[in-house]
Amino acid sequence: MDIVRLPDDEAALRRFLETLWLPYSREREAHTDGFALAEDVDLVAEELEHRLSRHQTESYRAWVAIDGTHDATRLADTDAEFVGFVTTDIDESPSVFDRPDRLVIADIYVLERYRGTGLARALVDRARTRARESGCTEVKLEVDVDNDRALAFYEKIGFETVRYTMSVSV
Repeated sequence: MDIVRLPDDEAALRRFLETLWLPYSREREAHTDGFALAEDVDLVAEELEHRLSRHQTESYRAWVAIDGTHDATRLADTDAEFVGFVTTDIDESPSVFDRPDRLVIADIYVLERYRGTGLARALVDRARTRARESGCTEVKLEVDVDNDRALAFYEKIGFETVRYTMSVSV
């Protein structure tokens, strides 16, 4: 199993969206109150446009876990399977605050049949490596309050709750 940086290649991004992002989003939709996908758009086409623009920024990175033999320069047409991913973004501290730059894990997902294999830890470790390489001294993430499995996992590997995010309908 390899974890490789997802390139800003349209075909590779489309494969990622179809095989990992869409199942991840559908799973979140089924289990998370307040998370719903639009019904009147081509989800992959819309997300592809968004991802292409994100990949062009310096702060955003995405990695995909691949099971099987592959050529990292030809991810779109490899026979190997995409089985998990992690996306990160750097949250730079404004000069008016005395806090370190942080690496934010925006999304992390592992296909169900690969859960419990250590892959999620490897994806978090990849994010930690990026944090160190980028000069960030902290990694943060948000997790849905009712995702007990994820909460237990993050606590097990050292994450601590430092803030609650609250919302209300307007």
